Amino acid sequence: MRSKILLSTLAFTSALMTTAAPAAMASSADEAQLQALRQEMAQMRREMMGQISSLKTRLAKSEATAHQAGTPHGKGTNYAANMPRHHYVESGPVDPSVQFNDSTAQTGRLKLQTSGTPVTDRGDVTSWKSFRQATRSDENVHIGGMIIGFPKGRFTVASEDASYGMSIGLAFHEDFGGFFNSGPRAGEGRGAFNSFTSNMRRLRIPFTFRYKNWVAAVTPDFGANHNDGYVALYEGNLNYTGFRNTILTVGYFQPRVTEEDSESSNDFMTLERPSITDMVRNIAAGDARFSVGALHYEKRWWIAGYFTGQEWGHRNASDMSSTYYGGGNGNTMDSQTGATLRVAGRPVATKDWDVHLGASAISSFRQACNSSSSVNTATSCSRSTSFGQRPEFDIGEANLAATGGISNASQVWAAGPELGVRWNRLLVKGEYYHVGVQRSGPHMKAAGFQGWYGSAAYTLFGTPRLYSEKSGAFTAPGVSEKEEFDPATNHWGALEVVGHYSVIDLNDFSTVLDYSKSPTTIIRGGQQTVWTGGLNWYPNRHFRVMLDYSHFIVSRSAPQSNNTTNIAGRTGNSFAVRVQAGF
Repeated sequence: MRSKILLSTLAFTSALMTTAAPAAMASSADEAQLQALRQEMAQMRREMMGQISSLKTRLAKSEATAHQAGTPHGKGTNYAANMPRHHYVESGPVDPSVQFNDSTAQTGRLKLQTSGTPVTDRGDVTSWKSFRQATRSDENVHIGGMIIGFPKGRFTVASEDASYGMSIGLAFHEDFGGFFNSGPRAGEGRGAFNSFTSNMRRLRIPFTFRYKNWVAAVTPDFGANHNDGYVALYEGNLNYTGFRNTILTVGYFQPRVTEEDSESSNDFMTLERPSITDMVRNIAAGDARFSVGALHYEKRWWIAGYFTGQEWGHRNASDMSSTYYGGGNGNTMDSQTGATLRVAGRPVATKDWDVHLGASAISSFRQACNSSSSVNTATSCSRSTSFGQRPEFDIGEANLAATGGISNASQVWAAGPELGVRWNRLLVKGEYYHVGVQRSGPHMKAAGFQGWYGSAAYTLFGTPRLYSEKSGAFTAPGVSEKEEFDPATNHWGALEVVGHYSVIDLNDFSTVLDYSKSPTTIIRGGQQTVWTGGLNWYPNRHFRVMLDYSHFIVSRSAPQSNNTTNIAGRTGNSFAVRVQAGF
């Protein structure tokens, strides 16, 4: 009651000074005195407004404390400790003699949301409830009924009740490095295996627009190609988050399939995904894929499924063979359709242990049908597919393992298991997938390929990799605010050492019906093996420096693939650095 009377008195005094100032100025004949009086009155008004702002803040905190004291019977101190707390940045001077019964900050066991892990490279789609909690739990400024702050490390402007919100982020990945001892053999083309070059691998600016549980995510990408300079769309979708732990999505999106692809690229152990997961996801998922579906998660299990269509820009003839998303075709008469399904379980979840088990499946029910001439004049079209992978270093180099075109592809699918185990600071994970191509032509048998990988990471210092219930995958190491890089206080952020083994087998000999009559039906895409070791340093949650060394071995890829860079098989090495920023 006393605080409310004091607020009213201060407000009245401020208003009185505001109205009295013109009269005082008008009655004075000395311009210097008028100027001094204006400055003095303005300073007094700023001080009064500052005191009012401070008192409002302290009154709100006092009322929150009183509310916590009256918590429902049986909930005790844990209930009060879990209540969201506001952190205000106040304008104007504060009188230290004005004191209220402010609650003491509570601390608890480190959880994922407080571990300082990197932010996502996508629009952060959360429920309205979670968004309100995030805007209240981070340092923020309250101005004119708006909240301005950095919940989860991303710049956000929201209304006081968080009904309206807009966030702007950044995913910046700049790669540089090159290949050595990777030259061609006799009769082979050299390929784009630069001894040193660079590539803006990702330059995404996620925009997220919210009204309560309705969220629109739009993310342009200014690094959406294997070479610098290509601008594309990473995502543009609408989401509804009103159901518990559920996100419904429609629009251009990255459907969550495979454990590796469910992670943000800001969390990767090495610079690129394993070849098999990159190959599998592009069958009917990948970046900027039209999708309709949902995901749901709990502490112990996770599931997501999507119906998918074409990739963004796929029917744009100007994008022919140039986009990161697979190249456009202006002669598409019938677009691709498919679906994805991923399920995961977490049978063990303790402080020291996490065990992840899962399976992913993906299918292109109908491949895009492209004609050889203009759609307006064509009477027929053909469906085909192909597979090819770079040696897991993306600075514009050529594919060494490649199947070439596979005609009469009526359906393409893949399926396989996932496994991940974390013990304290050590994480080991891996996946296996079989890929099948059903063919509709006469005397054409189905083709099959396969691949797998195994990865390990050990966090030397900093918060180790943890499990994200929302993504059903593992995160990057975290750096809490008190552990951020500062040599003066002997703090160095987080450092991890990683190792990686990856194989894809694009050879298929089962398509041969009669070697004497049709030997050219052999699909010899080659087998590619990549060994990678690296170090990842995180000075804080927003920046990372990655260092990777890779050795690759690829068997021959011929004849129908027409891969002139790998006629007799090739081995080589690469050395790469990535500087990363995420907000």
